[in-house]
Amino acid sequence: MASLCLNSLPVPPTSLSSSSSSSSLLLHNNNNNNNNLSALKPIVVSGDPPTFVSAPGRRILAVGDLHGDLKQARSALEMAGVLSSDGRDLWTGGETVLVQLGDILDRGEDEIAILSMLRSLDRQAKEKGGAVFQVNGNHETMNVEGDFRYVESGGFDECNDFLEYINGSEGDWEETFTSWVDVSKRWKEDRTMSKSYWGPWNLLKRQKGVIARSILFRPGGLLARELARHAVVLKVNDWVFCHGGLLPHHVAYGLERMNKEVSEWMRGQHEDDNTHKMPFIATRGYDSVVWNRLYSRDTPDLVDYQAKQVCSILDETMQAVGAKAMVVGHTPQTIGVNCKYNCSIWRVDVGMSSGVLNSKPEVLEIIDDKARVIRCKRDRHSELQAAAYT
Repeated sequence: MASLCLNSLPVPPTSLSSSSSSSSLLLHNNNNNNNNLSALKPIVVSGDPPTFVSAPGRRILAVGDLHGDLKQARSALEMAGVLSSDGRDLWTGGETVLVQLGDILDRGEDEIAILSMLRSLDRQAKEKGGAVFQVNGNHETMNVEGDFRYVESGGFDECNDFLEYINGSEGDWEETFTSWVDVSKRWKEDRTMSKSYWGPWNLLKRQKGVIARSILFRPGGLLARELARHAVVLKVNDWVFCHGGLLPHHVAYGLERMNKEVSEWMRGQHEDDNTHKMPFIATRGYDSVVWNRLYSRDTPDLVDYQAKQVCSILDETMQAVGAKAMVVGHTPQTIGVNCKYNCSIWRVDVGMSSGVLNSKPEVLEIIDDKARVIRCKRDRHSELQAAAYT
């Protein structure tokens, strides 16, 4: 039986940098390809967690909810041209900027493996002048809060395996965490082979999984602190990325302030008050999830005046944050990635996870403020045809 001794676990860094949250971080282009005669300017990241990103001339990709489906996640990234197809999980996107819109957790069996892969890809991308960003969704928040209603049995098993794996690891946190995607398949196979030996002890196994998940995701836990590296709202160039949506009062509250407070809560930096409660703005973030239903679901009862009201709120939000368009996930789009309200909002959750709709992966691509949907590999080489923003 695996030990749950916390003292032996590797510790993730508490922040992206030792400087204040208002500092900027330069992601230098270390790509030494001599054929690239027009080297792009470095990516500049402001905020901790990242809130504002300047990525001049970059190709930007947005991927929606993944919900624990590693196979579909890989398929989406391979199709978009940023992940190798040889099973080695190598970054092939060069100076591309990839944004994942949250809800990696729940409904699937490979949640931690996906988090591990994205962290590894970010390290590789930075060496090529690119970057990988994640935005936390409501399911990330729910798990840190201890709400495990949507966790699959395989999700609890993965937590138990991962905790045992890091207990036996001699490397630092980053090395241990990024290697999990490579070894998780073997752990899953070993677990599957031994299932017959559990018999009536399945309840005990589940209890171990719940305990392991609680240890990993509670505020201050190893995976909660990993999630704390990511924003709730991210602005890349003139585009805003968030899971459920952004409202004017969020902008008025302050995007960096909101990201910082949620991050601190996930890191367990408010343990002294013995409440472990989410920051108030994080709970208010749920109203953006509710609002998401208005602009992400095309229902007959959305009458003209409601549509105009939503459009007005969108315009107000975009003006306040200084953006041209917003990209959201959360609500599966049965018609695929699409835009609404004069393409001021793009909806990229297609329910690709086998735990949701098991739909074919789709990815939003943005180049020079022109957007289009990638639905197959050949789309990467076709002309940009979708919305153009001026």
